[in-house]
Amino acid sequence: MNNAKRKPTTTTHTGVYKADSIKDVAEFLGIGISDPVATALASDVEYRIHQVVEEAAKFMRHGRRTTMTTADIDHALRVLNIEPLYGHTPHNPPSFRRAPPFMTHPSSVSAANTNTASSTVYFVEDEELDFDRVLREEKIALPKGVSWTAHWLAVEGVQPLIPENPPAIPRETGETHAEAPSTNGTTTVPMTTVHGNGLFAQPASGVISSITSASGAAGTANATVKKPTQTSAPPQSQNLVKQVLSRELQLYYSRLTSSLLPPSASDWTKRSAALASLRNDAGLQALLPYLIRWVGEGVVGALKEGAQSENDGKILEVLMDVVSAILENQTLFVEPYLHQLLPPLLSTLLHSSLPPTHSTQLRISASQTLSRLLTTHSTTYPSLSPRIMKTLLLALISPSKSKGSREGAVWGLVGVGKEAVRKGVVEGGGARVLGDEYAPKVGQEEDGLVKAVLSALRVLHPESETDMNDALDPDVPSDREVIQQLKEVLGEYFASKVLSRGDAAWARAILGKEEDV
Repeated sequence: MNNAKRKPTTTTHTGVYKADSIKDVAEFLGIGISDPVATALASDVEYRIHQVVEEAAKFMRHGRRTTMTTADIDHALRVLNIEPLYGHTPHNPPSFRRAPPFMTHPSSVSAANTNTASSTVYFVEDEELDFDRVLREEKIALPKGVSWTAHWLAVEGVQPLIPENPPAIPRETGETHAEAPSTNGTTTVPMTTVHGNGLFAQPASGVISSITSASGAAGTANATVKKPTQTSAPPQSQNLVKQVLSRELQLYYSRLTSSLLPPSASDWTKRSAALASLRNDAGLQALLPYLIRWVGEGVVGALKEGAQSENDGKILEVLMDVVSAILENQTLFVEPYLHQLLPPLLSTLLHSSLPPTHSTQLRISASQTLSRLLTTHSTTYPSLSPRIMKTLLLALISPSKSKGSREGAVWGLVGVGKEAVRKGVVEGGGARVLGDEYAPKVGQEEDGLVKAVLSALRVLHPESETDMNDALDPDVPSDREVIQQLKEVLGEYFASKVLSRGDAAWARAILGKEEDV
């Protein structure tokens, strides 16, 4: 009796998720499973569903809602580290359709499958697409991916006119400049944002006159405020930015300009103190455009008469010192105003008729200032040095230029550097042309042009106390070849000047033969 066969126990699953659903999925995947396995899997599936629903209920309660949404289910799946359901979003819920009942023959329906055959089936209806309509529709281009780039929102308080920034608001009136209003001890001065390349703000005409009251010398501005002129010109599209200058800066500007100009021997102490302030003081950035404009107007005023007086020469010397002091101040951001600093320097260098007693000193000072400017900013603007060198070479080689302009061009090449001297004075034939046209006669002293060319040639090989200077020997074939080449490159006059110094290393350096020394 004990060995009687036991009847197999059948496990019944009474949960929500039926074992038949597991079998249907297994048959769809081509897997055959037994009833106990299907029952166990159905229990596990139901447990996972309860777990997801409980997590989704937490999001529903935190959202102060009584209805669970598909977004709660998505958040629950993300918390449980389960792959989300793709294609179902809370903004586009699927719409289900009820399928009509599938009619079968009564004899083929067993008693066990009666409920299954008569159950209602719902399905998601797929949208039917008409290919002809899709092909006729306009193709939508995919947008570009997200990228990051940097641009200037403002440079020295002025918004650059670039596509990334908002466009400038056009002016509604044709007035060029309005009276500077004064509020609480400050003066608002209009500044145009379009000048030259149209990227940086420059002071509008008449601005200096609205903030100064004590400059009464040549090159300084008037102390009156210019009134707007009624013209029929079309409205300007330039954006005006109000530059606020405090009363302290206005007073500083007046005292500074009155201490620098007009130049006199009695004001040497004040002038030295003013230049020292420009070299070392911080907080002068707001005054920088007005100081640069004041220098430019002063240079134009001193050079426009043709025949300059001694007073004009002193004014130009002071203005060159002002430009040098501005460049030496490490707290000033000068780059946006380089295009305004270069015209005064080049005008002083290349002007044909500077005062005789000040011409050489003025050109040397302008050359040194130009050298400092290029040394500081040529790395930021690589095309700056070649453009300046091209201007100087045209002034040096052009036969229509005067002697003074050519002397200034030579000093300018010295300021640009050694390679500029080699290309202009030596390889470009500048020394040979100047020697043929302006060589002094026998018994005459060397003028400023000759001294400038010799100083430029000396840049190629500076003098040193440790060097042993040996003269070239015409009897030696190699030295005789150097002498011949020197005469071909520099011409007879300047070749004889170089050979008379008795420095063979200098002569070889001029020809680019330093390695033979």
